[in-house]
Amino acid sequence: MATLLPPPKRVKVYHGVPEPEEAPQIQSPNIVVQFVAEDDGKSLAPAVSLPANVSREDLEVLVNRLTTRDDDPVPFSFHVALPAPKGSDNAPTRVTITKSIEADVLSNDKYPFTPEDIFVVHCAPQSVFRVRPATRCSSTLSGHSSPILCAAFSPTGNHLATGSGDCTARLWDLNTETPSHTLSGHKGWVLCVEWEGMERKLATGGHDGQVRLWDPKTGKPIGDALKGHSKWVTSLSWEPIHLNAETPRLASSSKDGTVRVWSTLTRRTEYTLGGHTASVNVVKWGGGGLGGKGVLYTASSDSTVRVWDTNGGKPLHTLKDHAHWVTTLALNTDFVLRTGPFDHTTKKPSSDSEAQSLALARYNKVLASTPELLISGSDDHTLYLWSLYPSRTGVSKEAKEEAVEKGGKLKPLTRLTGHQRQVAHVAFSPDGRWAASGSWDSSVRIWEGRTGKYVATLRGHVGAVYRLTWSADSRLLVSASKDSTLKIWDLKTYKIKTDLPGHEDEVYCVDFVADKIVSGGRDRVVKIWKN
Repeated sequence: MATLLPPPKRVKVYHGVPEPEEAPQIQSPNIVVQFVAEDDGKSLAPAVSLPANVSREDLEVLVNRLTTRDDDPVPFSFHVALPAPKGSDNAPTRVTITKSIEADVLSNDKYPFTPEDIFVVHCAPQSVFRVRPATRCSSTLSGHSSPILCAAFSPTGNHLATGSGDCTARLWDLNTETPSHTLSGHKGWVLCVEWEGMERKLATGGHDGQVRLWDPKTGKPIGDALKGHSKWVTSLSWEPIHLNAETPRLASSSKDGTVRVWSTLTRRTEYTLGGHTASVNVVKWGGGGLGGKGVLYTASSDSTVRVWDTNGGKPLHTLKDHAHWVTTLALNTDFVLRTGPFDHTTKKPSSDSEAQSLALARYNKVLASTPELLISGSDDHTLYLWSLYPSRTGVSKEAKEEAVEKGGKLKPLTRLTGHQRQVAHVAFSPDGRWAASGSWDSSVRIWEGRTGKYVATLRGHVGAVYRLTWSADSRLLVSASKDSTLKIWDLKTYKIKTDLPGHEDEVYCVDFVADKIVSGGRDRVVKIWKN
Protein backbone atom coordinates (compact mmCIF):
# COMPACT_ATOMS: atom_id res chain seq x y z
CA MET A 1 0.00 0.00 0.00
CA ALA A 2 1.44 3.38 -1.04
CA THR A 3 2.30 5.80 1.76
CA LEU A 4 0.09 8.86 1.74
CA LEU A 5 1.97 12.13 2.25
CA PRO A 6 0.27 14.92 4.19
CA PRO A 7 -0.92 17.81 2.05
CA PRO A 8 1.52 20.75 1.76
CA LYS A 9 1.07 23.52 4.38
CA ARG A 10 -1.07 26.26 2.96
CA VAL A 11 0.69 29.63 2.82
CA LYS A 12 -1.33 32.33 4.56
CA VAL A 13 -2.02 35.25 2.29
CA TYR A 14 -3.09 38.68 3.52
CA HIS A 15 -4.60 40.87 0.80
CA GLY A 16 -2.67 38.89 -1.76
CA VAL A 17 0.67 39.22 0.07
CA PRO A 18 2.26 36.08 1.61
CA GLU A 19 2.94 36.23 5.38
CA PRO A 20 6.61 37.17 5.99
CA GLU A 21 8.81 34.55 7.59
CA GLU A 22 9.82 35.25 11.18
CA ALA A 23 13.49 36.17 11.51
CA PRO A 24 15.35 33.91 13.93
CA GLN A 25 15.84 35.66 17.27
CA ILE A 26 19.48 36.29 18.24
CA GLN A 27 20.12 35.50 21.87
CA SER A 28 21.85 38.30 23.78
CA PRO A 29 25.06 37.03 25.41
CA ASN A 30 25.37 36.85 29.18
CA ILE A 31 28.05 39.05 30.74
CA VAL A 32 29.52 39.42 34.23
CA VAL A 33 28.96 42.87 35.74
CA GLN A 34 30.64 44.30 38.82
CA PHE A 35 28.94 47.44 40.20
CA VAL A 36 31.30 49.87 41.97
CA ALA A 37 30.81 53.32 43.53
CA GLU A 38 32.17 56.13 41.40
CA ASP A 39 33.45 58.03 44.47
CA ASP A 40 35.90 55.49 45.82
CA GLY A 41 35.71 52.48 43.47
CA LYS A 42 34.41 50.22 46.27
CA SER A 43 32.23 47.30 45.27
CA LEU A 44 28.50 47.82 45.86
CA ALA A 45 27.61 44.10 45.62
CA PRO A 46 29.08 40.78 44.44
CA ALA A 47 29.52 40.44 40.66
CA VAL A 48 26.36 39.30 38.85
CA SER A 49 25.72 37.60 35.51
CA LEU A 50 23.23 39.46 33.31
CA PRO A 51 22.06 39.49 29.71
CA ALA A 52 24.04 42.19 27.90
CA ASN A 53 20.85 43.85 26.66
CA VAL A 54 19.47 44.67 30.12
CA SER A 55 18.31 48.29 29.82
CA ARG A 56 19.81 51.20 31.74
CA GLU A 57 16.53 51.61 33.68
CA ASP A 58 16.65 47.94 34.77
CA LEU A 59 20.29 48.36 35.82
CA GLU A 60 19.11 51.23 38.05
CA VAL A 61 16.42 49.04 39.64
CA LEU A 62 18.97 46.25 40.15
CA VAL A 63 21.52 48.52 41.86
CA ASN A 64 18.82 49.91 44.17
CA ARG A 65 17.85 46.34 45.10
CA LEU A 66 21.45 45.23 45.60
CA THR A 67 22.08 48.23 47.86
CA THR A 68 18.75 47.72 49.71
CA ARG A 69 17.22 51.01 48.61
CA ASP A 70 13.82 49.60 47.63
CA ASP A 71 11.93 51.98 49.93
CA ASP A 72 13.72 55.09 48.69
CA PRO A 73 15.13 54.38 45.20
CA VAL A 74 17.89 56.67 43.97
CA PRO A 75 18.49 57.59 40.31
CA PHE A 76 21.93 56.53 39.06
CA SER A 77 24.14 57.25 36.09
CA PHE A 78 26.40 54.44 34.83
CA HIS A 79 29.63 54.35 32.89
CA VAL A 80 32.32 51.88 31.88
CA ALA A 81 35.91 53.14 32.08
CA LEU A 82 38.00 52.81 28.92
CA PRO A 83 41.69 51.86 28.75
CA ALA A 84 44.03 54.86 28.44
CA PRO A 85 44.00 55.98 24.77
CA LYS A 86 47.27 55.77 22.86
CA GLY A 87 48.38 58.88 21.01
CA SER A 88 44.98 60.59 21.15
CA ASP A 89 44.64 63.44 23.62
CA ASN A 90 40.96 63.99 22.82
CA ALA A 91 39.66 60.41 23.09
CA PRO A 92 36.96 59.90 25.76
CA THR A 93 38.04 57.98 28.86
CA ARG A 94 34.62 56.47 29.58
CA VAL A 95 31.47 55.18 27.91
CA THR A 96 28.22 56.40 29.46
CA ILE A 97 25.52 53.72 29.41
CA THR A 98 22.40 55.30 27.94
CA LYS A 99 20.59 52.20 26.55
CA SER A 100 22.36 48.98 27.58
CA ILE A 101 25.88 47.57 27.83
CA GLU A 102 25.29 45.67 24.59
CA ALA A 103 24.12 48.73 22.64
CA ASP A 104 26.62 51.23 24.06
CA VAL A 105 29.76 49.12 24.52
CA LEU A 106 29.72 45.68 22.88
CA SER A 107 28.22 46.78 19.57
CA ASN A 108 30.86 49.49 19.05
CA ASP A 109 34.05 48.24 17.41
CA LYS A 110 36.02 51.19 18.85
CA TYR A 111 35.88 49.71 22.36
CA PRO A 112 38.12 46.71 23.17
CA PHE A 113 35.53 44.72 25.13
CA THR A 114 34.15 41.21 24.54
CA PRO A 115 31.33 39.31 26.32
CA GLU A 116 34.03 37.32 28.17
CA ASP A 117 35.27 40.44 30.02
CA ILE A 118 34.15 41.42 33.50
CA PHE A 119 32.39 44.77 33.06
CA VAL A 120 33.16 47.16 35.92
CA VAL A 121 30.21 49.56 35.92
CA HIS A 122 30.75 52.78 37.87
CA CYS A 123 27.57 54.01 39.57
CA ALA A 124 27.01 57.65 40.50
CA PRO A 125 23.86 58.69 42.39
CA GLN A 126 22.05 61.59 40.72
CA SER A 127 19.94 64.46 42.04
CA VAL A 128 16.40 63.44 42.89
CA PHE A 129 15.13 66.48 41.00
CA ARG A 130 15.69 67.30 37.33
CA VAL A 131 16.16 70.70 35.68
CA ARG A 132 14.41 71.17 32.35
CA PRO A 133 16.81 72.23 29.56
CA ALA A 134 16.17 75.64 28.02
CA THR A 135 15.04 75.57 24.40
CA ARG A 136 13.88 79.12 23.65
CA CYS A 137 14.50 82.76 24.48
CA SER A 138 11.55 83.95 26.57
CA SER A 139 12.67 87.60 26.87
CA THR A 140 15.15 90.01 25.34
CA LEU A 141 15.56 92.86 27.83
CA SER A 142 17.08 96.12 26.67
CA GLY A 143 18.02 99.05 28.89
CA HIS A 144 21.79 99.02 29.18
CA SER A 145 23.49 101.38 26.73
CA SER A 146 26.87 99.60 26.76
CA PRO A 147 28.04 95.97 26.74
CA ILE A 148 26.84 93.83 29.65
CA LEU A 149 29.92 92.64 31.55
CA CYS A 150 28.45 90.58 34.41
CA ALA A 151 25.16 88.94 35.38
CA ALA A 152 24.10 86.98 38.46
CA PHE A 153 20.89 85.42 39.72
CA SER A 154 20.13 85.77 43.41
CA PRO A 155 20.48 82.53 45.47
CA THR A 156 16.77 81.67 45.12
CA GLY A 157 16.66 82.66 41.46
CA ASN A 158 13.91 85.22 42.12
CA HIS A 159 16.06 88.25 41.24
CA LEU A 160 18.64 89.08 38.60
CA ALA A 161 21.38 91.71 38.61
CA THR A 162 23.48 92.83 35.65
CA GLY A 163 26.44 95.20 35.40
CA SER A 164 27.42 97.16 32.32
CA GLY A 165 29.93 99.46 30.71
CA ASP A 166 27.33 102.27 31.00
CA CYS A 167 28.38 102.73 34.69
CA THR A 168 25.12 101.25 36.01
CA ALA A 169 23.87 97.98 37.39
CA ARG A 170 20.27 96.89 36.83
CA LEU A 171 17.85 94.72 38.75
CA TRP A 172 15.25 92.69 36.85
CA ASP A 173 11.95 91.20 38.03
CA LEU A 174 11.98 87.57 36.90
CA ASN A 175 8.25 87.04 37.45
CA THR A 176 7.33 89.65 34.85
CA GLU A 177 10.75 89.63 33.10
CA THR A 178 10.90 93.43 33.21
CA PRO A 179 13.42 95.91 34.68
CA SER A 180 12.76 96.84 38.31
CA HIS A 181 15.61 99.21 39.34
CA THR A 182 18.59 101.02 37.86
CA LEU A 183 21.52 101.29 40.27
CA SER A 184 23.45 104.48 39.49
CA GLY A 185 26.50 105.72 41.36
CA HIS A 186 29.62 104.17 39.86
CA LYS A 187 31.84 106.46 37.80
CA GLY A 188 33.17 103.67 35.62
CA TRP A 189 32.21 100.29 34.18
CA VAL A 190 30.47 97.92 36.60
CA LEU A 191 32.73 94.87 36.42
CA CYS A 192 31.19 92.53 39.01
CA VAL A 193 27.91 91.98 40.85
CA GLU A 194 27.54 89.63 43.81
CA TRP A 195 24.48 88.72 45.92
CA GLU A 196 24.65 88.31 49.69
CA GLY A 197 23.60 84.77 50.64
CA MET A 198 20.25 85.85 52.13
CA GLU A 199 19.40 88.19 49.22
CA ARG A 200 19.25 91.23 51.53
CA LYS A 201 22.10 93.08 49.83
CA LEU A 202 23.75 93.31 46.44
CA ALA A 203 27.40 94.33 46.06
CA THR A 204 28.87 95.88 42.90
CA GLY A 205 32.47 96.61 42.02
CA GLY A 206 33.59 99.06 39.39
CA HIS A 207 36.31 100.40 37.17
CA ASP A 208 36.36 103.42 39.50
CA GLY A 209 37.88 101.29 42.29
CA GLN A 210 34.73 101.56 44.42
CA VAL A 211 32.58 98.89 46.02
CA ARG A 212 28.91 99.77 46.52
CA LEU A 213 26.14 98.05 48.47
CA TRP A 214 22.47 98.19 47.42
CA ASP A 215 19.07 97.29 48.81
CA PRO A 216 17.56 95.03 46.11
CA LYS A 217 13.98 95.75 47.24
CA THR A 218 14.22 99.51 46.70
CA GLY A 219 17.23 99.82 44.41
CA LYS A 220 18.66 102.44 46.80
CA PRO A 221 22.35 102.53 47.83
CA ILE A 222 23.13 101.38 51.39
CA GLY A 223 25.35 104.21 52.57
CA ASP A 224 28.25 105.71 50.64
CA ALA A 225 30.67 103.84 48.42
CA LEU A 226 33.35 101.68 50.08
CA LYS A 227 36.59 103.39 49.02
CA GLY A 228 40.14 102.19 49.41
CA HIS A 229 41.25 100.48 46.22
CA SER A 230 43.46 102.58 43.96
CA LYS A 231 42.57 100.66 40.77
CA TRP A 232 39.53 98.85 39.49
CA VAL A 233 37.76 96.05 41.40
CA THR A 234 38.13 92.67 39.70
CA SER A 235 35.90 90.40 41.82
CA LEU A 236 33.74 90.22 44.96
CA SER A 237 32.94 87.42 47.41
CA TRP A 238 30.61 87.35 50.44
CA GLU A 239 31.28 85.48 53.67
CA PRO A 240 29.25 82.22 53.54
CA ILE A 241 25.96 82.08 55.43
CA HIS A 242 26.98 78.99 57.42
CA LEU A 243 29.81 81.03 58.95
CA ASN A 244 27.98 84.33 59.49
CA ALA A 245 24.28 84.69 58.71
CA GLU A 246 23.56 88.01 60.42
CA THR A 247 26.29 90.36 59.15
CA PRO A 248 28.40 88.60 56.53
CA ARG A 249 31.58 90.42 55.51
CA LEU A 250 32.55 91.18 51.91
CA ALA A 251 35.92 90.63 50.21
CA SER A 252 36.98 92.59 47.12
CA SER A 253 40.04 92.04 44.91
CA SER A 254 41.60 94.71 42.75
CA LYS A 255 43.96 95.49 39.92
CA ASP A 256 46.03 97.36 42.57
CA GLY A 257 47.33 93.99 43.89
CA THR A 258 45.37 93.99 47.16
CA VAL A 259 42.31 92.33 48.63
CA ARG A 260 40.16 94.21 51.14
CA VAL A 261 37.77 92.63 53.61
CA TRP A 262 34.92 95.01 54.51
CA SER A 263 32.66 94.99 57.55
CA THR A 264 29.13 95.68 56.35
CA LEU A 265 28.27 96.93 59.85
CA THR A 266 30.94 99.61 60.22
CA ARG A 267 31.38 100.04 56.43
CA ARG A 268 35.14 100.10 56.96
CA THR A 269 38.03 97.92 55.85
CA GLU A 270 38.67 95.25 58.48
CA TYR A 271 42.04 94.40 56.95
CA THR A 272 43.91 94.51 53.66
CA LEU A 273 45.78 91.55 52.14
CA GLY A 274 48.89 92.86 50.46
CA GLY A 275 51.06 89.85 49.62
CA HIS A 276 50.53 89.76 45.85
CA THR A 277 52.90 91.67 43.56
CA ALA A 278 50.47 92.14 40.64
CA SER A 279 46.74 92.42 39.94
CA VAL A 280 44.52 90.12 42.04
CA ASN A 281 42.08 88.68 39.50
CA VAL A 282 39.81 86.53 41.68
CA VAL A 283 38.88 86.27 45.35
CA LYS A 284 36.86 83.32 46.74
CA TRP A 285 35.58 82.97 50.30
CA GLY A 286 35.83 79.27 51.12
CA GLY A 287 33.95 77.57 53.91
CA GLY A 288 36.73 75.18 54.92
CA GLY A 289 40.11 75.73 56.51
CA LEU A 290 41.41 74.49 59.85
CA GLY A 291 38.53 74.27 62.28
CA GLY A 292 36.07 75.06 59.46
CA LYS A 293 36.32 78.81 60.10
CA GLY A 294 36.66 79.75 56.45
CA VAL A 295 39.60 80.89 54.32
CA LEU A 296 40.12 83.32 51.46
CA TYR A 297 41.59 82.11 48.16
CA THR A 298 43.13 84.72 45.84
CA ALA A 299 44.51 84.34 42.32
CA SER A 300 46.88 86.88 40.80
CA SER A 301 48.77 87.97 37.72
CA ASP A 302 51.96 87.30 39.73
CA SER A 303 51.34 83.60 38.80
CA THR A 304 50.45 82.58 42.37
CA VAL A 305 47.40 81.50 44.32
CA ARG A 306 47.40 82.51 47.99
CA VAL A 307 45.35 81.23 50.91
CA TRP A 308 44.54 83.50 53.88
CA ASP A 309 43.03 83.16 57.33
CA THR A 310 39.78 85.15 57.37
CA ASN A 311 40.28 86.23 60.99
CA GLY A 312 42.95 88.89 60.66
CA GLY A 313 44.23 88.08 57.19
CA LYS A 314 47.22 85.91 58.15
CA PRO A 315 48.81 84.25 55.05
CA LEU A 316 48.52 80.45 55.19
CA HIS A 317 49.79 79.10 51.84
CA THR A 318 51.35 80.39 48.61
CA LEU A 319 50.83 78.11 45.60
CA LYS A 320 53.49 78.84 42.97
CA ASP A 321 53.06 76.07 40.39
CA HIS A 322 51.57 78.16 37.55
CA ALA A 323 53.88 79.74 34.98
CA HIS A 324 51.63 82.67 33.98
CA TRP A 325 48.72 84.80 35.21
CA VAL A 326 46.13 82.90 37.27
CA THR A 327 42.76 84.17 36.07
CA THR A 328 40.09 81.81 37.41
CA LEU A 329 39.36 79.79 40.57
CA ALA A 330 36.61 77.32 41.43
CA LEU A 331 35.68 75.45 44.62
CA ASN A 332 33.74 72.19 44.68
CA THR A 333 31.60 73.88 47.37
CA ASP A 334 30.82 76.98 45.25
CA PHE A 335 27.19 76.03 44.70
CA VAL A 336 26.28 75.42 48.36
CA LEU A 337 28.27 78.48 49.45
CA ARG A 338 26.34 80.60 46.98
CA THR A 339 22.85 79.20 47.67
CA GLY A 340 23.34 78.83 51.45
CA PRO A 341 20.07 77.71 53.08
CA PHE A 342 18.09 77.64 49.80
CA ASP A 343 17.73 74.28 48.03
CA HIS A 344 15.49 72.92 45.27
CA THR A 345 12.50 72.66 47.67
CA THR A 346 12.33 76.52 47.73
CA LYS A 347 11.65 76.57 51.49
CA LYS A 348 12.72 79.81 53.17
CA PRO A 349 14.29 79.95 56.64
CA SER A 350 12.36 81.95 59.25
CA SER A 351 15.41 83.34 61.05
CA ASP A 352 19.14 83.93 60.67
CA SER A 353 19.96 81.10 63.07
CA GLU A 354 17.79 78.66 61.11
CA ALA A 355 19.39 79.86 57.88
CA GLN A 356 22.87 79.31 59.34
CA SER A 357 22.07 75.77 60.53
CA LEU A 358 20.47 74.85 57.17
CA ALA A 359 23.45 76.24 55.25
CA LEU A 360 25.89 74.39 57.53
CA ALA A 361 24.01 71.10 57.03
CA ARG A 362 24.17 71.51 53.24
CA TYR A 363 27.85 72.41 53.36
CA ASN A 364 28.73 69.43 55.60
CA LYS A 365 26.78 67.11 53.30
CA VAL A 366 29.16 68.03 50.45
CA LEU A 367 32.16 67.49 52.72
CA ALA A 368 30.91 64.07 53.84
CA SER A 369 32.48 62.41 50.79
CA THR A 370 35.28 64.79 49.85
CA PRO A 371 37.20 67.75 51.33
CA GLU A 372 36.92 71.26 49.96
CA LEU A 373 38.85 71.19 46.66
CA LEU A 374 40.18 74.11 44.62
CA ILE A 375 40.91 74.34 40.89
CA SER A 376 43.04 77.17 39.54
CA GLY A 377 43.17 78.06 35.83
CA SER A 378 45.86 80.09 34.14
CA ASP A 379 47.08 81.77 30.98
CA ASP A 380 49.76 79.04 30.90
CA HIS A 381 47.03 76.81 29.33
CA THR A 382 46.86 74.52 32.40
CA LEU A 383 44.80 74.01 35.54
CA TYR A 384 45.77 72.58 38.94
CA LEU A 385 43.57 70.68 41.39
CA TRP A 386 44.36 71.35 45.08
CA SER A 387 43.25 69.72 48.33
CA LEU A 388 44.50 72.10 51.00
CA TYR A 389 42.55 70.85 54.03
CA PRO A 390 42.14 67.06 53.83
CA SER A 391 41.90 66.82 57.64
CA ARG A 392 38.31 68.13 57.45
CA THR A 393 37.15 64.62 56.47
CA GLY A 394 39.18 62.70 59.00
CA VAL A 395 42.34 62.10 56.96
CA SER A 396 45.17 60.79 59.13
CA LYS A 397 47.99 63.00 60.30
CA GLU A 398 50.46 60.98 58.22
CA ALA A 399 48.43 61.48 55.03
CA LYS A 400 48.19 65.18 55.75
CA GLU A 401 51.97 65.41 56.18
CA GLU A 402 52.45 63.58 52.87
CA ALA A 403 50.49 66.34 51.11
CA VAL A 404 53.17 68.86 51.99
CA GLU A 405 56.69 68.55 50.58
CA LYS A 406 59.83 69.34 52.52
CA GLY A 407 60.17 73.07 52.88
CA GLY A 408 56.45 73.52 53.40
CA LYS A 409 55.46 73.76 49.74
CA LEU A 410 52.01 72.36 49.11
CA LYS A 411 51.72 69.91 46.21
CA PRO A 412 48.71 69.98 43.85
CA LEU A 413 46.72 66.76 43.55
CA THR A 414 47.18 66.85 39.78
CA ARG A 415 47.89 69.04 36.77
CA LEU A 416 45.13 69.31 34.16
CA THR A 417 46.58 69.71 30.67
CA GLY A 418 45.17 69.69 27.15
CA HIS A 419 43.97 73.21 26.41
CA GLN A 420 45.91 74.86 23.59
CA ARG A 421 45.37 78.46 24.72
CA GLN A 422 44.59 80.45 27.88
CA VAL A 423 42.00 79.06 30.29
CA ALA A 424 39.19 81.62 30.57
CA HIS A 425 36.92 80.01 33.19
CA VAL A 426 36.57 76.88 35.31
CA ALA A 427 33.48 75.72 37.23
CA PHE A 428 32.62 72.73 39.42
CA SER A 429 29.26 71.02 39.03
CA PRO A 430 26.99 71.55 42.08
CA ASP A 431 27.52 67.95 43.27
CA GLY A 432 31.30 68.33 42.89
CA ARG A 433 31.61 65.27 40.64
CA TRP A 434 32.71 67.20 37.56
CA ALA A 435 34.68 70.27 36.66
CA ALA A 436 34.44 72.08 33.33
CA SER A 437 36.99 74.48 31.87
CA GLY A 438 36.48 76.87 28.96
CA SER A 439 39.37 78.22 26.95
CA TRP A 440 40.41 80.64 24.25
CA ASP A 441 41.02 77.53 22.08
CA SER A 442 37.18 77.40 21.55
CA SER A 443 36.80 74.14 23.48
CA VAL A 444 35.29 73.03 26.78
CA ARG A 445 36.94 70.21 28.70
CA ILE A 446 35.31 67.99 31.31
CA TRP A 447 37.33 66.60 34.22
CA GLU A 448 36.53 64.32 37.15
CA GLY A 449 35.97 66.67 40.08
CA ARG A 450 37.65 64.54 42.73
CA THR A 451 40.72 63.34 40.82
CA GLY A 452 41.14 65.84 37.97
CA LYS A 453 41.20 62.97 35.46
CA TYR A 454 40.40 64.03 31.90
CA VAL A 455 36.96 62.90 30.70
CA ALA A 456 36.11 64.51 27.35
CA THR A 457 36.46 67.57 25.11
CA LEU A 458 33.30 69.39 23.99
CA ARG A 459 33.75 70.95 20.56
CA GLY A 460 31.25 73.12 18.72
CA HIS A 461 32.14 76.74 19.44
CA VAL A 462 34.08 78.64 16.77
CA GLY A 463 35.28 81.37 19.14
CA ALA A 464 36.79 81.65 22.60
CA VAL A 465 34.66 80.20 25.43
CA TYR A 466 34.37 83.00 28.00
CA ARG A 467 32.07 81.59 30.66
CA LEU A 468 30.52 78.34 31.95
CA THR A 469 27.63 77.56 34.28
CA TRP A 470 26.00 74.34 35.52
CA SER A 471 22.37 73.45 36.21
CA ALA A 472 21.48 72.77 39.85
CA ASP A 473 21.09 69.01 39.17
CA SER A 474 24.60 68.81 37.60
CA ARG A 475 23.17 67.25 34.43
CA LEU A 476 23.50 70.25 32.10
CA LEU A 477 26.43 72.52 31.26
CA VAL A 478 26.06 75.86 29.47
CA SER A 479 28.89 77.73 27.74
CA ALA A 480 29.00 81.35 26.50
CA SER A 481 31.32 82.27 23.69
CA LYS A 482 32.89 84.96 21.55
CA ASP A 483 31.02 83.37 18.60
CA SER A 484 27.75 85.00 19.89
CA THR A 485 26.10 81.69 20.91
CA LEU A 486 25.28 79.78 24.06
CA LYS A 487 25.44 76.00 23.95
CA ILE A 488 23.89 73.44 26.29
CA TRP A 489 25.92 70.23 26.36
CA ASP A 490 24.70 66.64 26.73
CA LEU A 491 27.05 65.03 29.26
CA LYS A 492 26.05 61.52 28.17
CA THR A 493 27.19 61.90 24.58
CA TYR A 494 29.52 64.91 25.04
CA LYS A 495 27.79 66.61 22.13
CA ILE A 496 25.65 69.75 21.82
CA LYS A 497 22.19 69.17 23.29
CA THR A 498 20.77 72.60 22.40
CA ASP A 499 22.23 75.53 20.48
CA LEU A 500 20.96 78.92 21.70
CA PRO A 501 21.70 81.53 19.04
CA GLY A 502 20.17 85.00 19.22
CA HIS A 503 22.84 87.35 20.50
CA GLU A 504 24.25 89.61 17.80
CA ASP A 505 27.77 89.75 19.25
CA GLU A 506 30.10 88.21 21.83
CA VAL A 507 28.44 86.73 24.96
CA TYR A 508 30.41 87.76 28.05
CA CYS A 509 28.32 86.35 30.91
CA VAL A 510 25.89 83.52 31.63
CA ASP A 511 24.18 82.20 34.75
CA PHE A 512 21.82 79.26 35.42
CA VAL A 513 19.40 79.04 38.38
CA ALA A 514 16.32 76.80 38.66
CA ASP A 515 15.18 76.31 35.04
CA LYS A 516 16.21 79.76 33.78
CA ILE A 517 19.38 80.80 31.97
CA VAL A 518 20.42 84.44 31.64
CA SER A 519 23.04 85.78 29.25
CA GLY A 520 24.44 89.16 28.31
CA GLY A 521 27.19 90.57 26.16
CA ARG A 522 28.42 93.05 23.68
CA ASP A 523 25.02 93.56 22.01
CA ARG A 524 23.78 95.31 25.21
CA VAL A 525 20.72 93.09 25.75
CA VAL A 526 19.89 90.61 28.51
CA LYS A 527 18.36 87.37 27.26
CA ILE A 528 16.41 84.96 29.45
CA TRP A 529 16.12 81.37 28.21
CA LYS A 530 13.55 78.78 29.31
CA ASN A 531 12.23 75.34 28.44
